[in-house]
Amino acid sequence: MNFAEIQNRLRAFAEERDWGQFHTPKNLAMAISGEAGELIEHFQWLTQTESESLSATVKHEVALEMADIMLYVLRLCDVLQVNPEEAIEQKLIINEQKYPVSLSKGNAKKYNRRND
Repeated sequence: MNFAEIQNRLRAFAEERDWGQFHTPKNLAMAISGEAGELIEHFQWLTQTESESLSATVKHEVALEMADIMLYVLRLCDVLQVNPEEAIEQKLIINEQKYPVSLSKGNAKKYNRRND
C-alpha cells in the first residue's frame, strides 16, 4: 500500500460513517496527540533496557498505537491537501542540512544547542 491508497481508504471510511464533519484539522491534530499519549503509556516508567525488549504482546500493542498515529497523520494530510511524500522529502533535506555529519555524528544535541 502507498500513502495515496491509504488516504483513499481513510477518506472512504470517514465518508461511509459521515465522519468528515468531525475530521477538522484541529480535531485530527488533537487525535494525533492523544494517540501519541497512548503510545507513550507503553514506555512510561520502563528502563532503557526494558523499553528495548518489549514482550510480543506489548510490541503488538505499540505497533497498533503507531499505526493509529500514522493513520491520523495521513488523514490530516488529506484534509489539508498536503502531499505526505513531498513533505517527508522536504523535511529529510532540511534535517540533512541542520544536522551535517561533521557536527552531529555521535552528538544528540539539537542543532541550536551544540555549544551548550
